[in-house]
Amino acid sequence: MLKHMQWPALLLTLALLAGCSGQQAPTASSQTAAPSAPASAAETSAASQGAPAMPQPPEQSSMPTASASQQIDQDTALSAALENAGVPEEDAYNMKVERDSDNGVPIYDIEFETSYGDYDYEIALDDGRILGADYEVKEEALPSLGGSPVDLSGATALVQERIPGIAAEDIRIWEERDDGRTRFEGNASYGGIWYEFEIDPQTGLIFDWSADYRG
Repeated sequence: MLKHMQWPALLLTLALLAGCSGQQAPTASSQTAAPSAPASAAETSAASQGAPAMPQPPEQSSMPTASASQQIDQDTALSAALENAGVPEEDAYNMKVERDSDNGVPIYDIEFETSYGDYDYEIALDDGRILGADYEVKEEALPSLGGSPVDLSGATALVQERIPGIAAEDIRIWEERDDGRTRFEGNASYGGIWYEFEIDPQTGLIFDWSADYRG
């Protein structure tokens, strides 16, 4: 039969036979990948930036501590001592302010002189508390310093002004007479500090004052 077929017909027959035998599966190189779903914005951002970073723990705040800027300076401490002593700054000379400690408490040790007495103070660095004081005014100088007479009640009020916060019942004052001169003597305890003092009734001045910090 093939012998008598024309050449074009023969080619057609061969093509039909090849179709009946099945088509060869397309190779991997000839496959076209199906379109994938568009990536989300988050996926796109993660892909462009690499793997997402682990969440960082919040910063730990440190406990507040006292700093040098929170402490009083030397001038403030000196002013507190002068005010407590009732001494005008122009009356003071040979002033000395040094850092020290008392029972583990940082303090300023302050010393100054006047024509009527010598003064020594201890002022806490952290809050300006007066932790120690020691002075004695010359009695012969009292009339020249002014003031006005006081009784026992007035003397108690003077001590309360000198020790803010103390109650009148925590102050002991009595009258003494020595060398023909009357004076008020007394003591008190407040805030861990023991006080002893002498007051001139004629001028209302505390001419002898001692404060001792005992914790």
